[in-house]
Amino acid sequence: MELSDAARMILTESAPHPELLRVTRQAHDELAAGRPVRHTELSWMLKEAARKNVYPAVRARYGAGAFDEMVLALGREIDRQAPVVRR
Repeated sequence: MELSDAARMILTESAPHPELLRVTRQAHDELAAGRPVRHTELSWMLKEAARKNVYPAVRARYGAGAFDEMVLALGREIDRQAPVVRR
């Protein structure tokens, strides 16, 4: 799944939550234009969507398989960008 598609899935259900809507719209627009989005923003989107209980609506609209792909796509990108902490 493309990152812009994953962001769009959250975007479609985030209208009741203005801050989530704003950040997700901005991230989607950047990704759709081929520009990178920082892992901190992607991580915030995932956490905030969970906190605002957006996931049940996303899962109902797109199905469990697409929901899982969305989370995996965003999670992989977050992991790819996040700095490695060595102890």
